[in-house]
Amino acid sequence: MKFPPALIAGLLAWLLWSPVQAAQLAVGDAVPELTAKDQRGAEFVFTNGTQFLLVATERACATAANHKLAELGAGFLEKHQAAYLMDIHTMPTVARWFAFPKLKKYPQRIVLVDSAETLASFPAQPGRVTVLALTAAGRIQKISFWNPDSQPVEEFLK
Repeated sequence: MKFPPALIAGLLAWLLWSPVQAAQLAVGDAVPELTAKDQRGAEFVFTNGTQFLLVATERACATAANHKLAELGAGFLEKHQAAYLMDIHTMPTVARWFAFPKLKKYPQRIVLVDSAETLASFPAQPGRVTVLALTAAGRIQKISFWNPDSQPVEEFLK
């Protein structure tokens, strides 16, 4: 069976230039190197010793999580050796002009991840914040999904 050269060339181009899907992180995997800035412009670098990573990838879920974490007050995440990451890579520039000043008002540190590749391998569920429990060596011990609309976050930070 012969295939037209244009079909073969098109298929080859698609295979070579389509984005490669990152393998999803699983229990036992090491968390990849991660650097970003928080809502106040301070540099965040993921280091071993962080016990929990909370990762919000959807705007509505992130908004709910921001409010719930704010209710718990400044220092709550640090007390639990947790870091909260919010995916902003799809946020339009105009929206950032309005959102960033509001984010600065939250007492908790919000690490703003502005790259699709950075969180591509992190597991996610619609309407949930991913919670990774980590070992001292930075390996994933447990993966949970927090619904900030209906569950207290404290259940996930034990």
